Amino acid sequence: MDEQDAALITNLAWGQMEVTVGSLISLFKDCKVWPGGAVAWNWNDTGTQHEPGIQPADIEEVLEKGVEIVILARGVFSRLGVCPETEKLLRDRGIEYHIEDTRAAVNLYNDLARQGRRVGGVFHSTC
Repeated sequence: MDEQDAALITNLAWGQMEVTVGSLISLFKDCKVWPGGAVAWNWNDTGTQHEPGIQPADIEEVLEKGVEIVILARGVFSRLGVCPETEKLLRDRGIEYHIEDTRAAVNLYNDLARQGRRVGGVFHSTC
């Protein structure tokens, strides 16, 4: 995979994330990102709340893209939790993962994507 195939998070502001894939720029409040793609992350689809937080169902779409590393972004102030079942799923599948506040998560994600790593993640742009 080269950098042209990477989905990069090119801007983060409160309540908005800009993701660039090739020449396509998409705006999201919250998003799921993987090599070559990104979609909106709608918490209502899985009933996600700040507590207990990111659920296994929230990351399934990202895992289906064959990523080797998953980034879980907990929000700018880290108010979004991560369900223990989500971490267990990643450990059981042998997938490296990182849990960070959103700014750190975006930086880590972009660094790994630019290195050509098969990285994906879920990103929350507020609290």
